[in-house]
Amino acid sequence: MKKVVNNSRFIISTFAVLMLLTACKQNAITGRKQLSLVSESEAQSLAAGQYASFINTNKVVAANQAEATMVKRVGGKIVEAIKSYYTQKGLSAELEGYTWDINLVNDPQMNAWCMPGGRIVVYTGILPVTKNEAGLAVVMGHEIAHALARHGSERMSQGLMQQGLGAGLSIALSSKPALTQDLFALSYGIASGTIMPAFSRTNELEADRFGLMFSALAGYDPREAIAFWTRMSAASGKSNMPSLLSTHPSDEVRIAELNKIMESTVRNYYKKR
Repeated sequence: MKKVVNNSRFIISTFAVLMLLTACKQNAITGRKQLSLVSESEAQSLAAGQYASFINTNKVVAANQAEATMVKRVGGKIVEAIKSYYTQKGLSAELEGYTWDINLVNDPQMNAWCMPGGRIVVYTGILPVTKNEAGLAVVMGHEIAHALARHGSERMSQGLMQQGLGAGLSIALSSKPALTQDLFALSYGIASGTIMPAFSRTNELEADRFGLMFSALAGYDPREAIAFWTRMSAASGKSNMPSLLSTHPSDEVRIAELNKIMESTVRNYYKKR
């Protein structure tokens, strides 16, 4: 009996390792391998339903209002810059299924997010902190970068794995809708009361880097990122949580990392210097 149990454990362990190896895919933009139990098409399908529900149950600011017009204008410029960049890199297929919908929602939370397929929401509560279009571009570029780097899918995959559902993903998605929807909402920031969900520090710094690049390509001064994150730090209040225990980089680390890439970002991508 003991031998049978050991053999079973070996088989299960081997299967789990093989599944993890085959489920890890290299992201076209970041170049980093990430857990991908949820495909982009599956994520976009889930996003369509979640987004429709969110828009129907929240106060969307009319498109002809000044702030909504600004959000759509800034988002539109970043989207066009991304399309051009992906085309130049021969990666247009990576944007398959993206329909790009941008809305401003009347909500006091300092929040914004971008779902798979380019479904973007900015909350009015973040606008006093962004202050100007360049600051808004920092936020929107960052959130879009999260989506393009598929950080939400990665986090959702990790959640499914933790729940022991990775081996039967299709069953998990169909038979456990409440869990799946909860994981999706958390992974894409819909349920977050802050500017972004609790992605890992690696994810956050990736989104900072590529978001800065995309906003610069769209013609927005990337140097505004330092001012924005300084304001965001003041608006959010200081946390006593040690940096090593936090999923986000500390404000000091984030700003230091942005400063490291600022000169090259301005030189290589910002067109209005």
